[in-house]
Amino acid sequence: MTELTTHNMEYNSSKEKLIIPEYGRNVQMLVLHSKTIEDPEEKQAFVERIIHLMMQMHPQNKNMEDYKEKLWKHYFRIANYENLDSVKTPDDFERPTKETVEVKPEPLEYPDSAARFRHYGKNIQIMVAKALSMDDPIKRMQYATVIGNYMKMAYRTWNREHYVSDEVILRDLETLSEGKIKLHDDTFLDTLTNSNKSRKKPSSSRSNGHSKNYKGKNNNYRGKRR
Repeated sequence: MTELTTHNMEYNSSKEKLIIPEYGRNVQMLVLHSKTIEDPEEKQAFVERIIHLMMQMHPQNKNMEDYKEKLWKHYFRIANYENLDSVKTPDDFERPTKETVEVKPEPLEYPDSAARFRHYGKNIQIMVAKALSMDDPIKRMQYATVIGNYMKMAYRTWNREHYVSDEVILRDLETLSEGKIKLHDDTFLDTLTNSNKSRKKPSSSRSNGHSKNYKGKNNNYRGKRR
């Protein structure tokens, strides 16, 4: 039997993780080696050659804005911002640091309470609260009527397949205001929905006018042939 010979093979999975894979492992090894150079001038020259090599690897990006600055930032990132005090960046570039680059964004604030009747949107709750803060009862009812019209328009916008009656809108408005806003049963709530329909009418009238003009041109043309 033939004896199997073993070779010292090293897999990528066992190697150090690539910081920026687009530059490959060789560039990362060069960057790590540059950190070990003690002579400042030799180190600076070596780093600049690495930047030039990174630029040659992606020549299609040369026309991008702040491209060279991005290369320097990538170099510092691969080097983990360590042992680079003697490295000088171009004067017009801002020297990156670990603190300035790895800044965590502020956490987003979530609403304190869940929105009721979400199909109307959260703005409805704000509008209802504003109506309740009004001292003048006449202005409050007028503003409440506007809210009811907006609620019906919002409902029909997102639920076109389902019909909604004014009774449902009035009941939901009363629930949202905790019974403090009650509109009359005969309140007209189609002001906004009708205005949206009226905006579409000019397009049809234009098409009719165009067809009339077109027919007129044909009549003139026939007359000339005679």
